[in-house]
Amino acid sequence: MPIARAAKRATARLGAVVLAGALLAACGSSDSPDSADGAGGKVTLTVDLFGSFGFKEAGLYEEYEKLNPGVKIKQSDTQDEADYWKSLQTRLAGGGGLADVQGVEVGRIASVTQQQSDKFQDLKEFGADRLKGEFAEAKWSAATTKDGKILGLGTDVGPEAMCYRTDLFEQAGLPTDREELAKRWATWDGYLELGKEYKKKAPAKSAWLDSVGSLYGIMIGQEEERYYDASGELIYDRNPAVKEAWDTSVEAAEAGLSAKLDQWSPQWNQAFSAGSFATIPCPAWMLGYVKGQAGDGGKGKWDIAKLPGGAGNWGGSYLSIPRAAKHKKEAYALIKWLTAPEQQAKVFQKQGNFPSSTGAIETIADAKDEYFSGAPIGRIFGDAAKESPVQVLGVHDQNVMQQITNALSEVERKGVSSDKAWQTARKGVDNVIG
Repeated sequence: MPIARAAKRATARLGAVVLAGALLAACGSSDSPDSADGAGGKVTLTVDLFGSFGFKEAGLYEEYEKLNPGVKIKQSDTQDEADYWKSLQTRLAGGGGLADVQGVEVGRIASVTQQQSDKFQDLKEFGADRLKGEFAEAKWSAATTKDGKILGLGTDVGPEAMCYRTDLFEQAGLPTDREELAKRWATWDGYLELGKEYKKKAPAKSAWLDSVGSLYGIMIGQEEERYYDASGELIYDRNPAVKEAWDTSVEAAEAGLSAKLDQWSPQWNQAFSAGSFATIPCPAWMLGYVKGQAGDGGKGKWDIAKLPGGAGNWGGSYLSIPRAAKHKKEAYALIKWLTAPEQQAKVFQKQGNFPSSTGAIETIADAKDEYFSGAPIGRIFGDAAKESPVQVLGVHDQNVMQQITNALSEVERKGVSSDKAWQTARKGVDNVIG
């Protein structure tokens, strides 16, 4: 996730043992009457996330609890980021039901810093400003308000590549070598042409890609300006980059290259193991999701190649603390530890979520993933992260993208014309933004 779906090195952090001591001291000295939940002064920290952040899968909660015997971590998940965000907005408005730690997708972070800064804790009060040099500049600045409040610590970024099924490619008579494919689909036109070749000899019930929504999302991630310009003006309806991504996605739909699946739906999840599509645009955070849905049976059947059309970024997230959180000090100690270089590197090795910590990026340069046929994920995603544009983020980025991909689904599933679908998208944006 989640996606969502920002990209981009090396200062060492305090060791886990030191942090453990700091946390225990914070727990013991807190003035808050709510700092302890039960007998023995133990604290239960609640963490509410979307998609797959990879903390649990990488064993980080278990590790943290061992380092800090007075802490128990309870995580809740919502698969679809849009559903998660809607619920979070309701709880923020009411001031209740909030977790100690809330995940924030990069497409929402401008909304947090520009419209909801009073709802989230300024992490500078806990010394977060001392961490600035440990994160990519674009990642850090996006979570900082104009008056200097720090409202989140970055977990990952979403450098992009293309994941593909080598077994399905073989059955269709296509090459499977990642370097050769990168040349064949160096452009998006090349990607669609290869898709048309695949369609002629594809195995039964197998399409070229999962959905045109994912194609649009990965293409627009290659642009610096998408929905807003640097001044904050909404420009999506006259941005040539948006039009190009839209037109390419429409072409894929009309050529019948898509499996017509809604991302994050049960049918989409099942399709990973069923061989319903041969390629999927793949930000780094998608690797863990593929593994989870395709299961052990997918190991060695997947591979990863360089993305058509150049480098881009889709997604990435932050960990934030609501002002209404019950255990703010303890929550800060946790997110500081989770986003430290050592932990970000562990998540990447296990799940593929690409680090936003500059120190972690240096440690995973030579990483390979045997599940994806030994693909050099450290190099592929590392190069993409270095080459990706620094994106302009607007307050309604995620909402605009959702309306556009919803409209593309109408083209894909119902055969609605491109012009009519685009008008639907514009109306949807107007309604959402107000």
